[in-house]
Amino acid sequence: MPSQPIFRFKQFAVMLDKCAMKVNTDGVLLGAWADVTGANTILDIGTGTGVLAMMLAQKNQQAHIDAIDIDEAACLQAGENFDACLWQNRLSVYHVSLQDFSTECLYDVIISNPPYFIDDSNGLDQRKNFAKHSITITYEDLVAGIDRLLAAEGRAFIVLPLFNLSIFKSLALACPLHITQCTEVTAVTGKSAYLALIELRREKTSYITTHLQIQNTDNTFTGQYKGLTRDFYLKF
Repeated sequence: MPSQPIFRFKQFAVMLDKCAMKVNTDGVLLGAWADVTGANTILDIGTGTGVLAMMLAQKNQQAHIDAIDIDEAACLQAGENFDACLWQNRLSVYHVSLQDFSTECLYDVIISNPPYFIDDSNGLDQRKNFAKHSITITYEDLVAGIDRLLAAEGRAFIVLPLFNLSIFKSLALACPLHITQCTEVTAVTGKSAYLALIELRREKTSYITTHLQIQNTDNTFTGQYKGLTRDFYLKF
């Protein structure tokens, strides 16, 4: 029997056999970057394997975290991963779309690694299409869901391709939701940024932009990247 694919972090492991989208650098960056200090309720939209929910449970030792996904297999996978981790009593997963998700709870933190591709052609793997492309959830849906579910003083954390940032910002402002922090991510020193980690709040405050580089030109990881992710990655 072949061994089950597992991605191991320092305090938990992620089983990957049922989920179309696996653990990726962008999601881990978001989980490591998001500030969940003081939050009591957290919502993970499009949880996939559940990796973001478990990262936030490790970072915040008091919050209850709800995770939702439209893909049934992903929910089964996340449930298995939650059951096997240290924080299982604070993690819940629901097989439901964001559009249909209802709760009396408003969340102190909402986090999402949403589909990246808006007008891209689809591949052959339908489940990956659902996970990677905005077939079942658009940016409009995501912004509307955040606006409906975020507490008055809450924060939302999203990872986006940098080329989609202006689109997302315009949609958020219509709510209104304001981008208060943006970290632009560069894969290698000297290259253009390709990714944006953003924080949204209801209240308009100063807009803070920072930069993060993942690798140096000699393919070693930068001190910035190691400092951000060392609580999670075994290699650091």
